Amino acid sequence: MFRKIGFWLIWIAFSTYAFVFAPPDSPETLTLITNLSTGKIAEINPLIVALFNIMGVWPIIYSCVLFADGRGQKIPAWLFAILSFGVGAFALLPYLALRQPNSEFMGNKNTFLKVLDSRFTGIILTLGAAALVAFGLTTGDWSDFISQWQTSRFIHVMSLDFCMLSLLFPALLGDDMARRGMHNSTVFWAVTLVPLFGPLVYLCTRQSLPENTVQTVTN
Repeated sequence: MFRKIGFWLIWIAFSTYAFVFAPPDSPETLTLITNLSTGKIAEINPLIVALFNIMGVWPIIYSCVLFADGRGQKIPAWLFAILSFGVGAFALLPYLALRQPNSEFMGNKNTFLKVLDSRFTGIILTLGAAALVAFGLTTGDWSDFISQWQTSRFIHVMSLDFCMLSLLFPALLGDDMARRGMHNSTVFWAVTLVPLFGPLVYLCTRQSLPENTVQTVTN
């Protein structure tokens, strides 16, 4: 109960800050989002380009644990996963507040779950994220980014959303490890304490979900 209340309080506080106390909207925000979405990035700070695209990687990372977790929930995990592509932690926090602990995977994996469960998916995500981080860090303008963080609600909230997604991943990690028979506190804390790449390396190295195959015996 306290865990659920905690997630609701975080969601309320985060939403209130984002829409009330964060810097005001910039008139250029819609144009910026449109250009980022369509690849017109020539005049955009590479740090912002990298962050925007990494915010597209995070929902896939969460989907790799969310859809398996959803097998044992009364609420549709897919709905929150889809919404997270647009609003990030604002969609995932309600799921974390509504879900029940779920340390078992029931049934068999369909094709979609097999893709999300594959280490190859984790490797592709890791390579993509590493390329984005390298691009942003080596060619980005930090002074411009800090200035935009202080004056643009979009940049400000997107940065905080990145931090929030990093902090929330352990809320699903423990049950995902348990479903796979992985009971190692060192692994849990290593994944928890390394933002972005901790979860990515976990997806690359975790054990596969066990399937419950029902065999019919014919007399």
